[in-house]
Amino acid sequence: MNKEAIDAVLAEILSKEKVGEGNERIKEITNRLLKDLFYAIAELDITAEEVWKACDWIAEVGKKNEIGLVAAGIGLEHFLDEKMDWEDAQAGIELKTPRTIEGPLYVAGAPESLSYAELENEPNQGDESLYMQGEVLDEEGNPIEGALVEVWHCNQLGLYSYFDSSQSDYNLRRAIRTAADGKYQFKSFLPVGYSCPPEGPTDRLMTALGRHGSRPAHIHFFITAPGYRKLTTQINIEGDPLTYDDFAFATKKDLVPPVKHLSLEEAKAMGKDEPFASIDFNFHMVKDSEKIAPGENHRTRASIAS
Repeated sequence: MNKEAIDAVLAEILSKEKVGEGNERIKEITNRLLKDLFYAIAELDITAEEVWKACDWIAEVGKKNEIGLVAAGIGLEHFLDEKMDWEDAQAGIELKTPRTIEGPLYVAGAPESLSYAELENEPNQGDESLYMQGEVLDEEGNPIEGALVEVWHCNQLGLYSYFDSSQSDYNLRRAIRTAADGKYQFKSFLPVGYSCPPEGPTDRLMTALGRHGSRPAHIHFFITAPGYRKLTTQINIEGDPLTYDDFAFATKKDLVPPVKHLSLEEAKAMGKDEPFASIDFNFHMVKDSEKIAPGENHRTRASIAS
């Protein structure tokens, strides 16, 4: 089909819309995407067979709740971050702590404590213990009192509590409120990376694209405080072979802090009874304003309470 024929079909579809009715923003977006889709179908000679196979795949993505994985894997979530980074740059904002993707595995309502938390509901099963600590700071480097550091990561099998029924509620998920010194610390273990569910729709898409569907070891964070823009970020565990080959495009150089491995002797000198890994990392927040890119997107998130 040539462009004129495609435009005629689009005009017929648009003629059904009633002026002054419906949602103008949804109309604008839907009609633009429909036009681009029709042009792509014609230019790439996409067949009806291929279109309906794609529809079946989309339905499967929904049934298996993998839309968040797909959004990360095709780079959509990464692009949204890059767009917000660009908007910040236009507004003259320099991020000392980069934002990066949230991913699909957050669960609201994790237990909250002051300054310190232990993430594991059950004792460590032999992995290297980790203490991670630092401060939540404003743009001038002053500590922020009352900031909430929400942290979550996967278990030794690359699985997240709530989504993995074998784990207890909120395992490896906590919320830490900062005191006047702005400091936080938590104890856990060095996590591993994970891969998309084998043979699932995301995994099959990655294979069809000639890519893998795996992520390096990482730890997720939400940082919130009154008067400040929410920060969504994550750190990578230094030395993971996939750190700079993340299928979700989440790695940023400033989010790969050094990992110190302390011997038993060094640990005992610090009052600990076992060797452990240590990560120091400060979170820098930006004052909120209607003139800057928002920190919250109000996406649907899991909640045990619901």
